[in-house]
Amino acid sequence: MEKNLNESLATKAVWAGESEYLAHGATQVPVVHSVSFGYFDVDEWYDVAIGKKEGHIYGRNTNPTVQAFEDKVKALEGAKAATSFSTGMAAISNSLATFLKPGDRVVSIKDTYGGTNKIFTEFLPRLNINVMLCDTGDHVQIEEEIAKGCDILYLESPTNPTVKITDIQRMANAAKEVGALVFVDNTFATPINQNPLELGADLVIHSATKFLGGHADALGGVVCGDPALVEKIYHYREINGATLDPMAAYLLLRGMKTLDLRIERQCESAMKIAQYLQDHDAIEAVYYPGLKSHPNHDIAKKQMRRFGGMLSFALKGGLDSVRDFLPQLQFAHRAANLGAVETVVGPARTTSHVECTPEERKALGIPEGLVRYSVGIEDPNDLIADLEKALSHVTVTSR
Repeated sequence: MEKNLNESLATKAVWAGESEYLAHGATQVPVVHSVSFGYFDVDEWYDVAIGKKEGHIYGRNTNPTVQAFEDKVKALEGAKAATSFSTGMAAISNSLATFLKPGDRVVSIKDTYGGTNKIFTEFLPRLNINVMLCDTGDHVQIEEEIAKGCDILYLESPTNPTVKITDIQRMANAAKEVGALVFVDNTFATPINQNPLELGADLVIHSATKFLGGHADALGGVVCGDPALVEKIYHYREINGATLDPMAAYLLLRGMKTLDLRIERQCESAMKIAQYLQDHDAIEAVYYPGLKSHPNHDIAKKQMRRFGGMLSFALKGGLDSVRDFLPQLQFAHRAANLGAVETVVGPARTTSHVECTPEERKALGIPEGLVRYSVGIEDPNDLIADLEKALSHVTVTSR
């Protein structure tokens, strides 16, 4: 299936990566729980162990169910190789650790996910790795810092939680001029809306826990791109052990069959909700790249097919308003997750940037009254009515 390049993304989401692993006439990929895989022939066993022949040896390294998941992501991103991880943060941290050494320099943006930001501000500096975080959207500044020296350019677009946009192709071109690798976290966009490899990225990273799985019941991460690079990351992961569990791989694989359908609905609903919120008296600001008022709307329009199922908005009255607003929502889980079939909502201070202090969030341009809103597949009219009811409990004039 993946050798034919003519199928749509919707068809690849259903079929890609599965046919090789179907057995006994089954129409679904089985969950292979075996930790080890046996061989009668010692020479064949050795050939598989050293990678000369395809096969599986030990579950920490590879697994048939896990490989089916990797192959599906690979097909959707137009990549030649992929390897998976136990979580999205494992995918990010392992990928960075594979290529960085003391004295190297990373250029990134200030608005990455809070966990990623902690890697840049807390963990990498301990290893004598220099990190320069630029203002997100300031493409000139990013280019200038890349030109000063860069081993890895790390981008996230759209960002979590303020959905800011970076011109991936422009930044990738600048990175290539100095021989830097380009990593792009594509979690918010998904491969349905954006394919960073086509824009010049070397590696694409997903927290599969989010939109790929879509049902908030399995943790996972995945990296895909150039085979030589992915092989190095796989080797680091197989030794350090952040392996994706076969059952989680199955749940992610099953969830991805409806990825195109879910994303289409979520994107359409997110646009309607963003348009509704931007005219509401209780709203200070709405962050959604599909709105013409978004500062990088034109860039998003150029590199994305749709604008995603994630938006955020700041309430007038700040954190007190958030406390009034959130408990009134009926059709939303108040939880630290996103990308699910159910709408999920929460302030950045308890979700994406819970690791940061209020001062750090303020420096990142994240107000305490910011609400992250992950649009589910519910009827958008019901979601808007739910928001209207909850917003009626926000008494802005009393703040």
